[in-house]
Amino acid sequence: MDPTDRRTLLAAGFAGLAASLPADLLAQTQASGNAVSAEAAPAGPEPQARHRIRFAVIGLDHAHIYSMTDAMIRGGGTLAAFLAGDPAQIATFRKRYGDIRLARSEAEILEDPSLQLIVAAPIPDLRAPLGIRAMRAGKDYLADKPAITTLGQLADVRRAIAETGRKFAILYSERLEVRAAVHAGELVHQGAIGRVVQTINIAPHRVSAPSRPDWFWDKARYGGILADIGSHQADQFVFYTGSKAAHVVASQTGNFAWPQHPQFEDFGDMMLTGDGGTGYVRVDWFTPDGLSTWGDGRLFILGTQGYIELRKYVDPAGRPGGNHLIIADRKSTRYIDCSKVYLPFGPQFVSDVVERTSNGQDQDQALLAAELVLTAQKNATRPISV
Repeated sequence: MDPTDRRTLLAAGFAGLAASLPADLLAQTQASGNAVSAEAAPAGPEPQARHRIRFAVIGLDHAHIYSMTDAMIRGGGTLAAFLAGDPAQIATFRKRYGDIRLARSEAEILEDPSLQLIVAAPIPDLRAPLGIRAMRAGKDYLADKPAITTLGQLADVRRAIAETGRKFAILYSERLEVRAAVHAGELVHQGAIGRVVQTINIAPHRVSAPSRPDWFWDKARYGGILADIGSHQADQFVFYTGSKAAHVVASQTGNFAWPQHPQFEDFGDMMLTGDGGTGYVRVDWFTPDGLSTWGDGRLFILGTQGYIELRKYVDPAGRPGGNHLIIADRKSTRYIDCSKVYLPFGPQFVSDVVERTSNGQDQDQALLAAELVLTAQKNATRPISV
């Protein structure tokens, strides 16, 4: 098939799928790492995939489940079953992945000896308990962020990991499934900007209020803004600085625009410090309607010999698309288009499941990121102006 014809066919297929998606899911389809990609679902493993596993999906309450499922298929996973209760969610999932078996109960999946992995995106406060049940049933577990919503849940997760030896992984998609973020990691690990001193993450999101379910507004269900969307940014701080130990210097959260939803937080920030560097994070729900995508996510990585800037999802006044990287080092300042960078997480994580390695995700770092945001959330002060 001619490449132009193939692009036309893919675009048409995406348009048909998009027409069936809920508004909050569709709002996140414009950039890597969020919901359904612009291409068809993966037909099978990528050439780099070395192993084959069978996995099941439980919970379709966040659109990240699509990028998570895609990553596992690319990595060598076969989607064998799923569990959901909402007819619209079930129809959308099957429209993308075919006539996959709908399980009658959670037990049917957890007790299936042919499954090695559970991939999950239920309502956030249900994710850690589900992961513990999965690990105690002998399965590895990959959850959407926030995978853990309280420090009590975190302690329970760590205990279950120690007792079962299973994996409790968290899909921090803003790093693992964003091509510019992957390439930034490669540059940092090559020493391109020297030793990392600080990361700054700015992560605005669009509310899309009419399409949000009730739990979206309830802090007890989603964990709070720092625990929720801030978990992406804490993961990036831990990863790019290489920190093995870290703590929260200060944090604050507020509700500036939604008095009708008193349990909602639309702004949060935090200062972090670790044995590999320092970090600042700002998250919010103030993406204006005039922006072409759900959020202008930016990452700045300061090193002793240069710096990297990412515009992950949009360049508001310039280049089309996302995955923009700018680097200034000892030799030059240059722009790198990262739109074709390979995404390694899927094959790496499937290999981790089979080989019991930790190349796709370091367990301790994943939980350190969770601990940071949960601590920041617990101790956050309110801005004076709120």
